[in-house]
Amino acid sequence: MSLEVQVTVDAEDPGALAAFWATALGYVVQAPPPPFSSWDEALEAWGVPAGRRNDASAAVDPDDRGPRLFFQRVPEGKTAKNRVHLDLRAAPGLTGEERMAALETEAARLVGHGATRLLRVDPEPPLIGGNIVMADPEGNEFCLD
Repeated sequence: MSLEVQVTVDAEDPGALAAFWATALGYVVQAPPPPFSSWDEALEAWGVPAGRRNDASAAVDPDDRGPRLFFQRVPEGKTAKNRVHLDLRAAPGLTGEERMAALETEAARLVGHGATRLLRVDPEPPLIGGNIVMADPEGNEFCLD
């Protein structure tokens, strides 16, 4: 049996969060099924009321290698630290200042797209290579590693 992995994220604004993570990961917001040219067109045709058209969205790997990220609207906001989070491998194979410089560059890019920088953890060889803890636009923590 073969299973595919999908990561599901609760959200206030699924469309905006899908767009952020698509940008962060080099993914794309999932396109609507044929023959529709937009999700709004598809949802209109399916009779989905305008107020429910942002109840879900997804970001997908255009190369079909990584997991699909599915964002679903929930009524409550985030209240505590994530128990599971994504690590974005922004500096694989790099060490020391070269590693931290690459992480800083990626952190600045993501802040420009709505992320928040939370904490820098400097390298402590041999166990800690250094990372930057970030939050997406809705406060979900993730690490640049």
